[in-house]
Amino acid sequence: MTIDSPSPSLSPAHEALLAQVPIRDHTVIEAETLSYEHEGLALEGYLARDVQADDRKPAVLLLHDWLGVGDTVRMRAQMLARLGYVALAADLYGADVRPTRETAPAEANKYYNDLPLLRARVAAGFTSLLQHPAVDPARLAVVGYCFGGTAALEFARTGAPARGVVSFHGGLITHDPSDAAAIAASLLVLTGADDPVVPDEDVVAFENELRAAPHVDWQVTSYSGAAHAFTIPGTDRYRPVADARSWRALVCFLDELFS
Repeated sequence: MTIDSPSPSLSPAHEALLAQVPIRDHTVIEAETLSYEHEGLALEGYLARDVQADDRKPAVLLLHDWLGVGDTVRMRAQMLARLGYVALAADLYGADVRPTRETAPAEANKYYNDLPLLRARVAAGFTSLLQHPAVDPARLAVVGYCFGGTAALEFARTGAPARGVVSFHGGLITHDPSDAAAIAASLLVLTGADDPVVPDEDVVAFENELRAAPHVDWQVTSYSGAAHAFTIPGTDRYRPVADARSWRALVCFLDELFS
């Protein structure tokens, strides 16, 4: 694992949203690219943290949408760092793979069609974060957006030792036979009530699978008027009210996990 130079600045839309989370007094946020690997494949994540902190901090592994490690997940990493977390935006594709909107569906489908590989890529990022010297290894969560939301929930099904797993407008895949009994993390699923990618029947099927594993602690929240990708600024699907509410839900969830 190596840490290199910072990645490029954020877009104006992302900078505006980031500004809504003020930097705390006596806090110095630094963001850097972090190189690691999975089975010989080079991966390049993005790490943000308060470098003034002198004790180990709770940490959040962030999982990108189908565009890869870009402005959205880097912005969220910085937002979480401003709240006192060590945040790593993991790379699920590979250091040289940053798809366009045209090529992203095909790239994501490689992993939707190979869920064991998707779970393993998340695990590689989780291990890198777990081993970082600034991280308290007993206090980790995994948070994913869109494609990354699906990946986060798939990782939870491995029995991963995360305290919590959060999906923002991720696909809800049910499994037969079910492996929900392996889930050890608390789950928070934040979805759009008008999301054609995750229709009501998918939500109900996912909830029913979790009901059959009564030890699992889970919550599902649907936001009215929100379609798919409602937290992605600078797009016509962005819904500021749903984004603000879901962000507050995440912050409260993390406070509960780590308090």
